[in-house]
Parts: sequence; structure tokens; C-alpha cells
Amino acid sequence: MAQVVFRDYDRAALDREYDNRAKVKDAPEWLERYARESAEARAEISGRLDVAYGASPGEALDLFPAPGSTPAPVHVFIHGGYWHRLDKADFSFVARGLLPAGAAVVVINYALIPTVQMAELVSQCRASIAWVHRHAASFGGDPRRIFVSGHSAGGHLVAMLMSTDWGSEGLPADVIKAGCGISGLYDLEPIRLCYLNDVLALTSETARLHSPIHHPPSHAGPLLLPVGALEGPEYLRQSHALARVWSSRGLRCEAVEMAGHHHFSIIAELEEPASDLSRRLVQQMGLA
Repeated sequence: MAQVVFRDYDRAALDREYDNRAKVKDAPEWLERYARESAEARAEISGRLDVAYGASPGEALDLFPAPGSTPAPVHVFIHGGYWHRLDKADFSFVARGLLPAGAAVVVINYALIPTVQMAELVSQCRASIAWVHRHAASFGGDPRRIFVSGHSAGGHLVAMLMSTDWGSEGLPADVIKAGCGISGLYDLEPIRLCYLNDVLALTSETARLHSPIHHPPSHAGPLLLPVGALEGPEYLRQSHALARVWSSRGLRCEAVEMAGHHHFSIIAELEEPASDLSRRLVQQMGLA
């Protein structure tokens, strides 16, 4: 009998739970769609691309100013890819879902593992928020209305940002008004124990240190956790577990299972302003 390594999973079963490209047979087509739709979005929408927010090559972001009156709320999007794949250029399409409501959209990059370790990757994402806060006025954004969302590993990074002590970073404690983790990862222990750790090289200590489920903030704005209803049980567990932890501390957090969506289709909701997910984010920003 195979050895159980996490909950009721042996290593092979845990690998299957977190191998989204194997679970979704047309995953390559979805990834191609992201890149294609993002290239079209950049051709259609005026923006400032590859703006540096830090000194390292990975610390860059794309700005899509709000089309209407300013100052506008700023929505910062963080891409996924299990912390070692993909790029902001694959997710420019999210601007299509949020710009029409009157938000400015910022899509960030960060250096990928193994070129940096998880601690530096998270630090870079924090630096991007500090940059947006300082420079929001330069692209018509309101530094008092910053919101964040992210998909998959980006959802993890959203939760890490929501748990940050921003006062110690020299920023207002409520610099992030609300967040949304989309099919995210909030407990890194099973990640450490599956095939992904061949690249990530997490220790038990670093996995716990960077698991939002173990570090709820003392106070924070609301956090929305949409997750595809067709995801495997581990992804569903991750979102519901974080929602329970936050709720037990009196924090506003809701996990929402989105019918008909798997890991790759859920984020494509942000291609359209009329989609359920786009509308939820627009409402979160107070624009509906």
C-alpha cells in the first residue's frame, strides 16, 4: 500500500490533485487563448507597458488607465502559474472586464522561482502595491482605493498581501481596500509534498510561513474567494478553509463555488464586463 503523505492522499494522488494541466485536457488551448486575447486587448486599449516598480528584471507592471473620470479606483491583478510559470502579458485581457466600469487596471509581474525564493517573490508583490500607492495619480488612479485580485498562485499572493502589516511597510494599514483570490492556494503544505516542490523547493518552515491559512490578519477589508466548482476537492478545500479561518476571526471572507468552471475557464470570466466574476469585482470596487 502506498504511503499517505497528506490527509488521505499518497504522493501520486496528491500530484494528480494539483496537476491542473493534466486534469483539464484542453489546458493548452486555454493558455493559448489567454495569450491571444491579451495581445488583442493590448492592441485595443491604450496603456503603459513594462513599467518598472523595482530594480530587478521581474519587477514590472502594465498600466491601463481608467477611461472615465479620475481619480478612479485601481485594480491590481496578479497572474498565476504555480509561482514559476506565465507572465503578465498572458493576462492583459482582465482589463476588458474591469475598465468599462471605470477602474484603472494594473497587471503585475514578479520574478519566478527558482530565480528567486518564495520570500522574495512575495516581497516583490508587496513592493508593487507600494509603487501603485505612490504613483496612482500619474495614471488617474486613486491611491485611497486600491483593490487586488489574482488567479491560482496569484490568489495565494492576494491573500499574502491582505495579511501584510502595511504600517510596517510605511503605508496606510488599509492600503488594500478589498481582495479576490480566484481558485487560489492558501495552504502550501500539500504543495510542498507534491511534484511542484521539485521546482519550488519549499521547506516545512517556508511552506507554513507563506501559507495564508496560518496567518490571518488582525484587520482587513473583505476577501472574496471564487473557485471553480469543477476543480478537484483540494482546490475547493483550500478556498473554504481560508474562508473559515478568516470568518472565525471576525473578518469578512466568502468562498463562492462558480458552477461550470474549471481551473482555466474561471479566469476567462474577466474577458467580459457582463460576466458574474467581473460584476463581483466591480461591486467590490463600489462601481456598480
